[in-house]
Amino acid sequence: MRYRTRVTAPAVLFGTMAALSVASPAHADAETGTPGPETLGDSVYPDLGNDGYRVFAYHLDIAYDATTRLVDATATLKVTAGQELSRLSLDALGLDIRTVRVAGATAVFEQVGEKLRITPAGPLSAEETVTVVVAYSADPRRSLAHTAWVPTPDGFAICPQPNSAHTVFPCNDHPLDKADFTFRVTVPAGLKGVASGHLVSTEDLADGRTAYCYRSREPIATELVQITVGDYVIKDRAGPHGLPLRDVVPAARATALEPALALTPNLVSWLEQRLGAFPFETYGLLPCNSDDANAFDFTGLETQTLTLYKPNFLLQAEKSIGSHMMHELVHSYFGNSVSPANWADLWLNEGHADFYGLLYRYERGWTDSLGLTTMEARMKDTYARGDQWRKSSGPVAAPNEANLFDSQRYLGGVLVLYALRQQVGETVFSAIELAFLERFRNSSASTDDYIAVASEVSGTDQSGFLRDWLYGTKTPRMPGHPDWTVTPVVSTLRTPQSRPSGSHDNSATL
Repeated sequence: MRYRTRVTAPAVLFGTMAALSVASPAHADAETGTPGPETLGDSVYPDLGNDGYRVFAYHLDIAYDATTRLVDATATLKVTAGQELSRLSLDALGLDIRTVRVAGATAVFEQVGEKLRITPAGPLSAEETVTVVVAYSADPRRSLAHTAWVPTPDGFAICPQPNSAHTVFPCNDHPLDKADFTFRVTVPAGLKGVASGHLVSTEDLADGRTAYCYRSREPIATELVQITVGDYVIKDRAGPHGLPLRDVVPAARATALEPALALTPNLVSWLEQRLGAFPFETYGLLPCNSDDANAFDFTGLETQTLTLYKPNFLLQAEKSIGSHMMHELVHSYFGNSVSPANWADLWLNEGHADFYGLLYRYERGWTDSLGLTTMEARMKDTYARGDQWRKSSGPVAAPNEANLFDSQRYLGGVLVLYALRQQVGETVFSAIELAFLERFRNSSASTDDYIAVASEVSGTDQSGFLRDWLYGTKTPRMPGHPDWTVTPVVSTLRTPQSRPSGSHDNSATL
């Protein structure tokens, strides 16, 4: 059950536990059931995720109280056991769990570290599909070791990447286990609730509150979920080929932000010419209604169908924001549609996002942060830094938790893609990109998967070439540029990140 074939038909909206109930086969003998492993074996976050089952669907029913600023919620999960299970676990941190039910029966539970251990009334059989219903509450302002909550004056947004979705809802918090999502977000009068996917219904409740229900057309990795509450206006506009575009904008900022929001249709059109049709049912921006510099440690974050932004960033001129807007848009393809199988595969997300973001910048004639105007010039500069970055931040595809978001995953990833394009030619490189996106659409893929597609499409074994670039401790020679040289390693040189350690803002498109 480590990997599975995705069924990508839209999930039916299930607003109640009963709508998810599945008839359970006879339970396994208690003596044969074993606890499910509390890890998926990720090399960067070894404690993240849980094995022994897979989640096929989540329904999150979340109600926000504007007076207490607390959240009351129920998470309903449809799970299939991959083995006989006497116990399963979910990732959960900072959630006040009230009750847990499995297959309609009350289950025993305990919270240990960042795990919610659940013992059903009887063990689950291999291939048995059941519902798990967790009722809980949460405080978006609670201080935790890490959190996805972004409190705002009028509600909240969330930023789950990479390992914090389980501070918002109990889940199997790893991109390997993507699932269908539906949401019911209930808010008091004067506020709107919005989530990933598309709006399927709005219900005015007797007490003056409103419930907004959303459904994802495609599966979502937990780290890509967006749920937000606030005083918003929803701005709809048409994208290429009739793609609905939806921006979720703080009402007081709507006019000022309009010039940035209006850029999206042309950005989508440019990218579709290179990577094919946009992979989701909608796209848009969510400028978070907070000016707190510490609200989150990035400028933009690619939650699925909505990119979360610091609002003041979007108030700048197009040449200052367009390249990074493209970076975030590219994540709809690399990172969202095709998610990393392991967090060590992050370079596939960030390298591709910076690659196309920089191409867009240079095509528009905008200089980058170094004053350079061509991809070749930027790659020559990056190439010279290669050995130093490999020493201080590790190879491109071998990060650890501390350096996961260093520039090595961003610009270092771009350098790998540039080298491959130099090796196989632009036409074959484009074919590799399209084949990879098509083959792993709505699922997760590894670095090995990318190497295999590159070899297959190019007709030549690229494994040695790409492994040297991705895992080598020395920077290989650049095809087509025998004159390029690598600066010798100097121990006093800075590590590759240009911003403080831990920051996600190391994109070359900023």
